[in-house]
Amino acid sequence: MKNQPYRIQKAAVIGAGVMGAAIAAQLANAGIPVTLLDIVLPDNPDRNFLAKQGIQRALKASPAAFMDPARAALITPGNLEDDLKKLKDADWILEAIIEKLDAKRDLWARVEGVAKKTAIISSNSSGIPMHLQIEGRSEDFQRRFVGAHFFNPPRYLHLLEVIPTPKTDPDVLRAFSEFGEHTLGKGIVVANDVPGFVANRIGVYGIVRAMQHMARTGLTPDEVDQLTGPVLGRAKSATFRTADLSGLDIIYHVANDLNRVTPPDEDFSLTDTFKRLVEEKKWLGDKTGSGFYKKTKDEKGKTKILSLNLDTLEYEDRGKVKVPVVEAVKGQPLAARVKALYNAEGKEGDFLRGVMNDGFWYAAKMAGNVSNRLQDIDNALKWGFGWEEGPFETMDTLGVRSVIANLEAEGRTLPPLLQAVKDSGRERFYQDGETVTPTGQPTRYEAPYFILTDLKKDATKVVKKRPGASVVDLGDGVLLVEWHAKMNALGEDQLRAVQDAHKLVQEMGYAGLVLGNQGENFSAGANLPLILSQAQDEEWDELDSAIRQFQQVTTSMRFSPHPTVAAPFGLALGGGCEFSIHADHIVASAETYMGLVEVGVGLIPGGGGTKEMLLRFTDQLQPGQPLLPAVQRAFELIGTAKVSTSALEARKLGFLRDHDTIAMNRNHIIQEAKRMVLALAPGYVQPTPRQDIPVMGDAAIAAVKLALYGMTEGGYATKYDAEVGQQLARVLSGGTGNNRNAKVSEQHLLDLEREAFLTLLGKKGTQDRIAHMLKTGKPLRN
Repeated sequence: MKNQPYRIQKAAVIGAGVMGAAIAAQLANAGIPVTLLDIVLPDNPDRNFLAKQGIQRALKASPAAFMDPARAALITPGNLEDDLKKLKDADWILEAIIEKLDAKRDLWARVEGVAKKTAIISSNSSGIPMHLQIEGRSEDFQRRFVGAHFFNPPRYLHLLEVIPTPKTDPDVLRAFSEFGEHTLGKGIVVANDVPGFVANRIGVYGIVRAMQHMARTGLTPDEVDQLTGPVLGRAKSATFRTADLSGLDIIYHVANDLNRVTPPDEDFSLTDTFKRLVEEKKWLGDKTGSGFYKKTKDEKGKTKILSLNLDTLEYEDRGKVKVPVVEAVKGQPLAARVKALYNAEGKEGDFLRGVMNDGFWYAAKMAGNVSNRLQDIDNALKWGFGWEEGPFETMDTLGVRSVIANLEAEGRTLPPLLQAVKDSGRERFYQDGETVTPTGQPTRYEAPYFILTDLKKDATKVVKKRPGASVVDLGDGVLLVEWHAKMNALGEDQLRAVQDAHKLVQEMGYAGLVLGNQGENFSAGANLPLILSQAQDEEWDELDSAIRQFQQVTTSMRFSPHPTVAAPFGLALGGGCEFSIHADHIVASAETYMGLVEVGVGLIPGGGGTKEMLLRFTDQLQPGQPLLPAVQRAFELIGTAKVSTSALEARKLGFLRDHDTIAMNRNHIIQEAKRMVLALAPGYVQPTPRQDIPVMGDAAIAAVKLALYGMTEGGYATKYDAEVGQQLARVLSGGTGNNRNAKVSEQHLLDLEREAFLTLLGKKGTQDRIAHMLKTGKPLRN
């Protein structure tokens, strides 16, 4: 049994509620066939009704639970009376049923009778200890049991807490953790089997303490959310928006349960106001439409967000709340913001120091309790609650000794970890590849995945640096081009860095290069403020030269004498998309939102994107098929600025090819891209530009113009949409004056792209669209 391989190729989820169905959807996203079971409703003729309802709920969920709706076909609905025997085919069985111990124990008794002897068994419980659930089960069953606590929504929240019991086989823990990380794309935190595990234990404590400090300082919920949101490196939903999203009843029950089983000094006591919201008002957040916030409509039908007055329990329209200490630090680096807010004066500073010191003290107290590694606590808060830094990382930012001094000044007894760190004279929790154990002893620190900033601590790894981009040696003969501007907008630095890298590969004998980074997004596209400024100043020669350079650099990803691999994730828009689609290979994060969106600002793709999509769709035609469907497909994709909602959809749209790689875990894409460069390098043959691309010429332009006329007359397109569309059609047709049998070169299509881009940029309609986008972040329909 000890050496038994635990390969998960089929799964079963029991419980088709919100969480169970969403977990089944994430398994399907990963390509794992799933059996979804629930109880039989006595008065419903469809015995699988609840499971089918769960699948439909997941299909309609917002944000979407499925990366591709077609993946729902991987889920087979069933029920626990007729289909329990189907569990014998599952390699992993997960329950997500009601949070009652007796119900879970009864279920496990039934499951043990049918599950195969190599199946891993798990509970998604967020509060019931795992060891209690399996009391009375066989030793064999207990060895294969491990807790698997997902966070909602499972597709988007990175954290998966894996909770072994004292009986869990280490091989099971290892195999399941690898499955969660590599197949499901999760960040794995191994938690101890204690109430609340890691993230909820510390995260809910923080929410409860924030409520208490809010009552003490007299701040309002929207002021607190300004203080505890992105400015502090936390999620946009901050504290009370998070509470509404999670459900005030969930926080109520978790806090009360923890208050019963934790020491008095931990204090999970809810405020009287919070109790009234749940017990009297039944205002539970988003699920009831009212919580700390309430959505409503004004007389024009526009959505407004009302904020709860905690004194009157009435909702008020407070508009956009601005907190001076927050406004004062906006735009500064995270470390500077955190230090300024922690040391701020007034009630805002008083509130933040109270909340942050509570969090520091409690995280240190929980070290060794909820988890045996400090980095697991940090990662749990980052991956489960959307923090940029965990509590120990934040203490490093502020200075550990300064935090300890503040805690002592408040009269707190230091937890053993902080006392040990104080006695050791240590300045940071993480330094020189080391951290400390919960008892304060130094130990080697191993990052959970490849981290680019860690690599760059060795200055010799940065072989070329510009303000907005770097060329980094990944080792083994592979270079990385890393963009690090705001939103990774593409400008001179980003283009020059790619050119630098190509030159270095050839001069220094590297194998090839990767284009990627570990910022918030791969690239949101071109530097629009610069483009608009140059257009308004009529710097046409400079713009023409810049677009030529842009085309040369994007297409160099295809026509270099060495392999190139792009590693997009998050937003890969406009130029970010164009760079990706010209690479020899793409390793995309599953959560990649890719598109050629230039028409939204009155332009067309000018970096080879129009040419590339036409070429791809034309090449997919069968011999003898007419060209028009390929032209129409490219026109629709580019002309509607279609953006994929996942990498799976990007493949359907044509941005990813069949041989491109989709990685469920975004943190793995640079390493996988490096591996792909090394696989392509031996015997790599430099491609040459195509000279024989078939085009339709005037016939295609006429067909597109007719379609544009119908769209304009039907109100689906504005007159300026049509004007942009005609320029796009001209490129996709191969230009005017050509007949149906003409053939053109790639360079000819690039020249047409550049001409169309410059023509549109000179028009007032396009300049108005760019200005509106920069001001509002939304497209202008002029």
